[in-house]
Order: sequence, then C-alpha cells, then structure tokens
Amino acid sequence: MKFLWKKKSQTHKNVEAFLKNYGPLQVRRYSYLEVKKMTNSFIEKLGQGGFGVVFKGKLENGSLVAVKVLNESKDDDGEEFMNEVATISKTSHVNIVSLLGFCFEGPNRALIYEFMPNGSLEKFIFDQKPTEENSSPLGWETLYQISLGIARGLEYLHRGCNTRILHFDIKPHNILLDANFVPKITDFGLAKICTRKESLISMMGPRGTAGYIAPEIFSRSFGGVSHKSDVYSYGMMVLDMIGGKNNVNIKSENTSDIYFPHWIYKRLELDEELGLERIMNEEDSVKVKKMIMVGLWCIQIVPSERPSMNEVIEMLEGILTFTPIPPRPFLSSPDHSKL
Repeated sequence: MKFLWKKKSQTHKNVEAFLKNYGPLQVRRYSYLEVKKMTNSFIEKLGQGGFGVVFKGKLENGSLVAVKVLNESKDDDGEEFMNEVATISKTSHVNIVSLLGFCFEGPNRALIYEFMPNGSLEKFIFDQKPTEENSSPLGWETLYQISLGIARGLEYLHRGCNTRILHFDIKPHNILLDANFVPKITDFGLAKICTRKESLISMMGPRGTAGYIAPEIFSRSFGGVSHKSDVYSYGMMVLDMIGGKNNVNIKSENTSDIYFPHWIYKRLELDEELGLERIMNEEDSVKVKKMIMVGLWCIQIVPSERPSMNEVIEMLEGILTFTPIPPRPFLSSPDHSKL
C-alpha cells in the first residue's frame, strides 16, 4: 500500500511538472467540480474505450463538449493524459479534434473536446441495427470525402507540425464525425512525438488495436517502425469502410472466414464485379476504386512500399488510370490473423 501511494504521488509530481514545463498551453484547466457540473454529474454517456469513458457536457457559454474521463488504473503513470495534452494542444487542423480543456486533480483526470454530433465512424460501417441517429448507411461520396479528410489529417500530423506526431491507433472508432460528416482524428493516448528528421523510432512492445497494427510493430523483421505504420492502419481502415456491413454483399456460406483484402484483391485480379451496394453512377464507381487502390497500397507488408500520406492524397484526388494495382501482400490471406 505504501509503495502504491508513493507511485501515485510520483505520478502526480511528474504530470504537474509536465504541465508546468511543457510551455504555454492554449487550453483551459478545469477543476473536477467544474467537470462534474458541465456533465451534469456524468449523466449522459457517449462511449467507452480502453482508457476511459466519454460523457456529453456543456460549457457555461452553452457550447456542447465531449468529456473523456480517464480510467486511473489504466493510466496509472499518467502517460495517456500527458500524450493527449502534449499532442493535441499543439495541433490545429480541420481534421484533428480540438482539445478545449483538461482536468488533473488528484486521481481525477479528464480531457474536454469539441462535441461531434455524429459520433464515431465505426457505428456507420459496423453497426447492423439502425438507430434514430444512424438510420441509413453513408453514401460512397461521403465515405470518399471521409477517407480524404482522414488522409489530410494524418499528413498534417506526419509533415505539417513542427514535430512529427505518430498516432499508432488509427481505426474507425477513433474517427469522429461533425454535423457535416467532416472527419476528425481523436484519441492520441498511444501517440509518439518525434523530430521531423527521425525516420525510425524505437518502441517498447506493440501498441495499437488488433486488425489495424502494422506488421513491423509485431516484428522488426518486416522493417522499422515509422510514420508508415500509421499508413498501414489507415489502409486497413479504408478497406473496412468499403467492406462494412452495409456496403458489401459477399456471397459465401461462411463469410466470417473471409479476410476482406484477400477477397477484394482476387476480384480485382479477375476483373470481377465487387458486389458493392448502392453504387449509383460512374462517379461513385471511380471513387470506390480509388479507395480500394489506396487501401491495398497502404497495407503493403514492407513499410517502404507503402505510400506516404501526401501520396495517398494525390492518389485519391488524381486520375485513376495512373494508379496501378499494387502487388498482393503475402500476408493478405485468412492466415493473417495468426500474425
């Protein structure tokens, strides 16, 4: 018990030192009482992740906010808290969620973000039961614009900041959508900050979410860990957007055994119909094919063979005939799950 108290005391000192020395933060520090008041005693839950619970709140000026209350047991060394404050407070981009404030008071830690009315992307591509907020799937034009917006946000993190920020947890759950379905990258708890000159970074153990983690994070035999690891996660997410429950009609007796990138690559090779739903015109078809090409290039096993996020943007905005079909990744099979 004495050791635990000392550890908590040291964590508190470390975080307070970080807040003092990090530089002038552009966000306000709130007391726990103020956080409790703005959430009406945490009455309306918006979602829950590995590191905490998100509640709906309202500031004194009437602005709606999302309040992420961190789980102390999962963030006992304060790393999640410091990562989010350090990364987001220094960013300003239309496709990065805005941090409006924070609370650090004893064991109570919270992050106050701008409120995103449409919630996270994953409910639109994975949820099988429609709700009042999600009564219909997104159209291909909207999905294309979302994929392009996320690419721009990642390109900003990788090249547009004074320091390079690697996210390491890009997935549909960490993409929020505003009232106009403009995507914003959120949840920087696993992020790493490095200099613009650093091409590779060292890392203690894997970080990220199964299904989106780049192979080199599991084993350095595939290559070094870098911004290209985010590119892989982005590619898997784009393929998820295409192969979501609402979008694809896979005629198979056992669809749970199908690894979607393998399935879609086989059809590209054979020039078969993709079986995608709601493609209304040639423009939809072109945008979907661009997303597919980008997704498959991004999940190349060797990091150097993946495009940069700037090249991803050029591929999405460019002419499809200049985007060749990528080589088949040798892990793109159902056995990929054994990684």
